[in-house]
Amino acid sequence: MSKGSVSKGTSKVSEKATPGFLVWRLSMKWRVAVDRAVAPLGLTHAQYSLMASLHGMHRDGERPSQRRLADHTGLEPLYVSKLARALETSGLLERTRDPRDPRAVQLALTEQGHEVTGRAIKVVQGLLRQLLAPLGGLDSPRAREFSADLATLLDAPLDPSIDHVDSVDTRDSEKEQS
Repeated sequence: MSKGSVSKGTSKVSEKATPGFLVWRLSMKWRVAVDRAVAPLGLTHAQYSLMASLHGMHRDGERPSQRRLADHTGLEPLYVSKLARALETSGLLERTRDPRDPRAVQLALTEQGHEVTGRAIKVVQGLLRQLLAPLGGLDSPRAREFSADLATLLDAPLDPSIDHVDSVDTRDSEKEQS
């Protein structure tokens, strides 16, 4: 086994780790890797997520509003607005008033934005291949099942205002939490 590889069933992460902790660790690992990978293109992970989403939506014939893009990416609308302004200043994105709703702002990649996004997508696809290699690769049955499980979890409602104190098992307090 090569240095850095991990066999199935063994992990550097504690076996007592909760699913929440593992999701947090994986999301942080992914965010840092994407940040580093797209930095030479002048992007952050959040900017890449916004631009790659715009690229895909444009390919599907959509010119989304900032609000629609926020819903699609899971980013806060105010943060999408801030990112869009910065990307517009960089010449990668254009913001225009929606002719059907003057309160809404539509977003589109510029020619330069399409070029940078295309390069960034290739870089991130390489990272995705690396991430999913232990599951058999991007098109493997395990990777498709993993993606389906992630989609299920993303669709599950989470309401932090609901009091869950009564349902907490005391053994959970001994586990790593996030």
